[in-house]
Amino acid sequence: MVLFPEGGFLHKRREISQRYAEKNNLPKLEYVSLPRAGALKVIMDEIGPHEDEEATTSKNDTKKDNNFNQSNSTKILNNKMGDRVEWVLDLTIAYEDRIPLHLQDVVCGTRPPCTTHLHYRLYPSTEIPSDTEGMTQWLYDRFIEKDKMLEEFYRTGKFPSKGSTPHVVRRVRQDNLRYLILHLFFIASTFVQYKLWGVLWGYLW
Repeated sequence: MVLFPEGGFLHKRREISQRYAEKNNLPKLEYVSLPRAGALKVIMDEIGPHEDEEATTSKNDTKKDNNFNQSNSTKILNNKMGDRVEWVLDLTIAYEDRIPLHLQDVVCGTRPPCTTHLHYRLYPSTEIPSDTEGMTQWLYDRFIEKDKMLEEFYRTGKFPSKGSTPHVVRRVRQDNLRYLILHLFFIASTFVQYKLWGVLWGYLW
């Protein structure tokens, strides 16, 4: 599951974000925009750890009442079904010379090879507050940290280390042959599906 809290590209969102920050007494961020917490709230309400706690509490309360109805019982069962989000992976991306990759660059391959730096942080989902105000502030705090991290990265070429533990840096090279094979596979699959649909359409009509 991927969540894009900024809600748009930075060059389109920065000015709006800074105006909103100034109006609401929030820090004006330069390297990221203020996130929107609505989508995160929906996700955590549906499959977050707090939902399990609420379901357990509801079940215990229901056991005390012998007159609970069928709808309450169904709700408890539904809350227990499905997986829950246990961890939230926070990904910060830094580009060489602060020039991000655009969609047309990726699709058309018009940009020369470049190095993209990815910084990962992992948070237990139980750390995220369940109330809207607390969750929004938690998300704001993470993006304020991101802005400071990116500021240092573009100044020094490295992400800041937290405490005495150094970052584990791993270089990943993209294999052009692998991507060529994948693209050929998708093209061939599309062609086969097109032919099958043509045969099926001709058979039915």
